[in-house]
Amino acid sequence: MLKKILIANRGEIACRIARTCQRLGVAVAGVHSTADADALHVKTIGESIEIGGAPASESYLRIDAVIAAAKFTGAEGIHPGFGFLAENAAFARAVEAAGLVFIGPTPETIERLGDKASAKREAVAAGVPTVPGSEAPSEDPVEIERMVRRLELPVMLKAAAGGGGKGMRAISTLDGLRDEIESAMREAKNAFGNAGLIVEKLIQRGRHLEVQIAGNGDGNVIHLFERECTLQRRHQKLIEEAPAANLPPALRQRILDDAVRLGRQLRYRGVGTVEFIVSGTDYYFLEVNPRLQVEHPVTELVTGIDIVETMLRIAAGDGLPVAQDELACRGHAVEARICAEDPNDGFMPSTGEVVYVRFPSDDIRVETGIESGSIVTPYYDSMLAKLIAHAASRDQALDRLDRALKETSIFGVITNREFLGRLIALPATRAATFHTRLIDEQIDALAPEAGDIDAEALALGAYFWMMRQRDPQSGSPWQSGGLTGWQMAAGDDGMSPIPILHLENAGASAEIRFAPLQPDGAMQIGVNDARIWVKLSPLANDSFAAVVNARRETVRIVQKDQAIFVHGPRHAHTMSAIPYLRYISTSPEISGELRAPMTGVVLKVNVAVGTRVKAGDATVVMESMKMELRIASEVDGVVTAVHFKPGETVERNAVVAIVEPDLAAQ
Repeated sequence: MLKKILIANRGEIACRIARTCQRLGVAVAGVHSTADADALHVKTIGESIEIGGAPASESYLRIDAVIAAAKFTGAEGIHPGFGFLAENAAFARAVEAAGLVFIGPTPETIERLGDKASAKREAVAAGVPTVPGSEAPSEDPVEIERMVRRLELPVMLKAAAGGGGKGMRAISTLDGLRDEIESAMREAKNAFGNAGLIVEKLIQRGRHLEVQIAGNGDGNVIHLFERECTLQRRHQKLIEEAPAANLPPALRQRILDDAVRLGRQLRYRGVGTVEFIVSGTDYYFLEVNPRLQVEHPVTELVTGIDIVETMLRIAAGDGLPVAQDELACRGHAVEARICAEDPNDGFMPSTGEVVYVRFPSDDIRVETGIESGSIVTPYYDSMLAKLIAHAASRDQALDRLDRALKETSIFGVITNREFLGRLIALPATRAATFHTRLIDEQIDALAPEAGDIDAEALALGAYFWMMRQRDPQSGSPWQSGGLTGWQMAAGDDGMSPIPILHLENAGASAEIRFAPLQPDGAMQIGVNDARIWVKLSPLANDSFAAVVNARRETVRIVQKDQAIFVHGPRHAHTMSAIPYLRYISTSPEISGELRAPMTGVVLKVNVAVGTRVKAGDATVVMESMKMELRIASEVDGVVTAVHFKPGETVERNAVVAIVEPDLAAQ
């Protein structure tokens, strides 16, 4: 076993690799960018070297800096994790040339699998069925367009050099094809340093299955069974499970056998994943990921095998830890990826401070790279955490995961936590009758329930706000004239005659009035015209026993500046609290300013001063969290100002351009 390794990654996977190393007695060192100096993975690892600026191209993708850090810390080997340099043959070769151990496949294997076209040729040679399409990748938009037109639509554009949904576009129409190609190439270049694309026939309504393999490099290859990764959004997986449900045994065995046969042909060393698309009783090879996968924990839970430990032992020359006939699949495991993104706004990435985070601790595995106070930047992937449930049956595992999602609180950035809960509850998910297009087709059913303002949640937030503002000497909320701008004299019913607080939540707003605090701690709160009795009693873990009218429940409430976060049994709410006098003294501004929805880097500017645009035209294209964002004009008009150039960083809410509305067209 190696004595010390460098973990050349960040976030939850760096923390996860460190955990196994610490259990095995393997010392660890890490690397970090300037943006990650205070990140959880740096604290978890302990010894970490700053290797460059916030963009991955200036830090985590710098081969020379990573190898220099390994040598400086006395590491004997480097574990690349996933993403960044994990599938970079030049990196693997440089690691070995430096006299270090690369904890992964050989550079030659990575090269053979390093782009999807090359991997496809390997699959054909092994007798594994493949999807019709490109024979080789291309970085020529004209050639890529020609390949698209040769294949019958729909087709899929894929970044040849990587995965994770980056550089992928489903093409169902030729309209705007060149823009889609160029966008996919930019995304591929940013994510993998290679803009090459391949074009393949799109298998619609299929299932995405993958097989975990491990090999000793001498032709001995085993499988650790399959995973179901069908529930995806933008070609990125959201829910994964092991084993796959409703899969005919004969079909399962054929897929497992093909994965092992391909691994043996490659004389595979280390762990890897062979991915397939399944349509009915047919299946096709997609790619091999020669690295650790995000979803590896579900395989670990059903097999009892620590895959990171397996990687370390193979790299140290110890060979495979188990034989195929010693492996069995026990129970069912399901994983959910919690990401910093807003499902109600086209899954727009969310950045900022994680004001508060708490995960469940019972009967659930949590993999995360964040803690309270962490900063989510636009420079890296949006995944914040993974929750993994294991149980005797699939239904039990899904139920356990659902409870864990409900018990998870992440305040300060918008996440897909509630969306994942609704996804788990879909009948097609429960029955395992899903396909890769399910989320797109069921997006309306996955949207939050429309309804009136949640007056009870606002009342809880208002009560918490008032208790925080009380003069601790007087013990009364009625000595608050300086705070609110009003002297809160009670009306005939004991309720303050004028609003004291303005609360905004999910586009709705409410005027809040307060009645006197009762001896038992209860208070009647006016939310617009509603009157609600509220009482909060502190519990452990930042929770409160809440009484709302006649109902009792447990809630979490946290306040940071003007933001109040209320997480109850049904929903989580983020409220903006403004004393009423301050609120009515301000007035909204109306302008033609186009603002950045979040912090990012400008990739392309499509307009100049004087350009006439129509509503919906993309004026500026940004990149944030490895995803392209297009800032479109909301009106027909003329551009009067452009404030940024390609390559410049734009802060959230910064004005990127100004469009003067064409009044004649209104």
